[in-house]
Amino acid sequence: MGEDIETDECMNTYSHIYSPDLLIDQVAFITGGGSGIGFRIAEVLMRHGCDTVIASRNLEKLTEAAKKLSSTTGRRCLGIAIDVRQPETISAAMDETLKTFGRVDILINNAAGNFLCPATSLSFNAFKTVMEIDTMGTFNTSKVIYDKWFKDHGGSIVNISATLGYRGQALQVHAGSAKAANDAMTRHLAVEWGPSGVRVNTVAPGPISGTEGYRRLGGSHAESAGVFRSIPLQRAGNKTEIAHAVLFLASRAASYVTGAILVADGGAWLTSANDVERLLGIVSSRSAKL
Repeated sequence: MGEDIETDECMNTYSHIYSPDLLIDQVAFITGGGSGIGFRIAEVLMRHGCDTVIASRNLEKLTEAAKKLSSTTGRRCLGIAIDVRQPETISAAMDETLKTFGRVDILINNAAGNFLCPATSLSFNAFKTVMEIDTMGTFNTSKVIYDKWFKDHGGSIVNISATLGYRGQALQVHAGSAKAANDAMTRHLAVEWGPSGVRVNTVAPGPISGTEGYRRLGGSHAESAGVFRSIPLQRAGNKTEIAHAVLFLASRAASYVTGAILVADGGAWLTSANDVERLLGIVSSRSAKL
């Protein structure tokens, strides 16, 4: 199990599995890079010689995160405010990235929004918003960066997905549908953009501690209730483990891998209960505390 800490801070220690110069002088553009899994992905890539751009809507959070990342790793990190639903903001961010770094080698599509909600209670707008952030956001960012750089220089795209749609996870029709669309997009773009030297792959995490999604989706409740014992590896994963999966796919270690979906969930989707009543109970108990 990789080292990790639950907060959005850099790790105090880190043991390299790959060569520390695996990504030397490459540049990665990471959406949702200011917190959670995105923050740890940025840190791990930077610890392998990569400079990064972390992009989301909260510039204050990005600026703080960029300082932490650069201070710890000695690599450059630029925080840029974007809204993945608005392609013009991505285009402006990409212009700033090229002006600052002169290249982009890796795109990590990590921006997402999720919450537990039964379909009957889900508003039309809530469903639309998740689709816009997760699916449109992934397409918008991929297309802008392809048009501005990857088309002529090649590159690697790694999308962060989920296993929710594999078995029709209860209370997750919005996120499951969005991620299922992204999994299809991964394969379509891998086929179309392969001749340009662009690899497109996906990592599908399971329950990952220290993330907003873990908190929102009842992770701590599930842990105390022993729910994770049903996972073959008997635990939740951590952010560093997902970052290592991303590192593999983004790097030359996966130079002949494209159109792949790498599930990093400890086997959870194969065995975990898809229990509507239990999940509704989590939602009800949380609502009662608000």
